[in-house]
Amino acid sequence: MTEAPQPALLLQARGLAISFGGVHAARDISIDVYEHERLAIIGQNGAGKSTFLNMCTGYLRPEAGQVVYRARDITRLTPHEIARLGIARAFQHPQVFIEHTVLDNLRFASSACGGFWQGWRGVRSPRYDDKARELAALFRLESVTEKRVSETSEGTRKLLDIAMALALEPRLLMLDEPTSGVSAEDKFKVMDTLRDALDIRGVAAVFVEHDMDVVRNYAERVAVWVEGRILAAGPPDDVLHDPRVLESVL
Repeated sequence: MTEAPQPALLLQARGLAISFGGVHAARDISIDVYEHERLAIIGQNGAGKSTFLNMCTGYLRPEAGQVVYRARDITRLTPHEIARLGIARAFQHPQVFIEHTVLDNLRFASSACGGFWQGWRGVRSPRYDDKARELAALFRLESVTEKRVSETSEGTRKLLDIAMALALEPRLLMLDEPTSGVSAEDKFKVMDTLRDALDIRGVAAVFVEHDMDVVRNYAERVAVWVEGRILAAGPPDDVLHDPRVLESVL
């Protein structure tokens, strides 16, 4: 029986370290991310999870270590430069224009060129409109495209924010708590939509998450952060039943 081919290596973090006021937010963080996978990062507040995302996307520069994306060292690049190479970032709180419509937000994101937002001028040209409507369909937002974002649910805003990140056509998407603030009845709908969109586009995802139901159902691999270090990493069933994880995190 022929074994399935190993997915291609997409991102490597090696020995990442950073501290704030003497507190170590990351200590010797080393982990790989592969094409098309969904990797969840879990841990208590302050364990360094978001710090890791920020170091990989240029919002923080590590004091030690290296980030390599598709065999290129990106450790000292800016967020715009990293976005142009193919890594997009979505934050815990949606970065959307709440007084504009959902479709106009998607048009605005679709007008991005090489990772830079171009502003509102000219965003309603047909080429941006087509891409915006394609993203709306991909994220099941067709029914709210003409609504102002301020009139939509938190779950819709989360999906819109992620759709805007995907407008940059990344190969890797880094998400900070995609279900934070989303109602219990909507969280699985949001994650189903996100999973399907990532699969259709062939985009890998690293996502920080506190909801273990979400982790169990949507992550293919889990990494556990404790005090700036990786305590365990592997398949969800193995990691979430690890006695060390049960004691330290869960």
